[in-house]
Amino acid sequence: MDKPVSYTIEEVSALLKVSKLTIYDLIKKGKITAFRVGRQMRIDHEDLVAYKAGSRTVKSYSEKAVPALNSHQTVISGQDIVLDLLSKHLEPKLRTPPLRLYMGSLNSLMSMYHGECNLVSVHLYDGETGQYNVPYVKRMLVSQPFALINLVCRNAGIYVRKGNPLQIKTWRDLAKPVVTIVNREKGSGARVLLDEQLRLHQISHENLKGYETEVTNHLSVASAVASGQADAGIGIENVAKMAEVDFIPMIQEQYDLVILKTNENNNLLHHVMNTLSSSDFKSQLSQLKGYDLHLTGQIIYET
Repeated sequence: MDKPVSYTIEEVSALLKVSKLTIYDLIKKGKITAFRVGRQMRIDHEDLVAYKAGSRTVKSYSEKAVPALNSHQTVISGQDIVLDLLSKHLEPKLRTPPLRLYMGSLNSLMSMYHGECNLVSVHLYDGETGQYNVPYVKRMLVSQPFALINLVCRNAGIYVRKGNPLQIKTWRDLAKPVVTIVNREKGSGARVLLDEQLRLHQISHENLKGYETEVTNHLSVASAVASGQADAGIGIENVAKMAEVDFIPMIQEQYDLVILKTNENNNLLHHVMNTLSSSDFKSQLSQLKGYDLHLTGQIIYET
């Protein structure tokens, strides 16, 4: 029987980076649906996803709803919770609150290329060089000066059910006939990582059962594994505990920020660098599981 995924109030407050009182207030106002088990309140994964989707200020690029930038607006694109934390730190320093756009790495870069984002996050693995991000950003923004700055390094790998009953330990194990995976959408960093590893190991995606099944974030991948809809999926470490799945680390990836070096972005670049070097910001990051700060704030590449 499939196991439904739900979260405690503490887990939801940690995920959304707000206080438990805020979560209780959202429940009281009917903005998040919750249910009670004994003395404990819980929130279903589907209801949390529905709340986040309904609260987004900007829709995804694929929905063609991204507004054109004006000189005072900052649009930040990416999905990791550390980007939400960065946005909150930048908010008091900017003329208007930043808008958050929740898109995968390649779509974020495309949106920046079209002038629809100021700051995007990327984690794109290049199997030819073994590098993260630089080869992709150089090709995409070939005619525009930019800076690539590390936000965090984080563990990426494979989500499996508790106890790892199918003994999935390598990329090749995903092609076992008994294994069903759930995939990320095209353009996401996790999808690029999987496709590059399949290419390097000479595994056809046609040998992966469930390869065509796509979801749009790490939590949905982990939740599908936890509920028994899939045996494995690709994602990042910090989500595994929330979804109650085991995590097989496969690679440490660079989660970097890209910002165009324009006159309009001078102040934004200054505020980003100051925030990344601040002890307060790093202290908050250090409390999150699965992140490494040894490169945080370093310029990885610039033109």
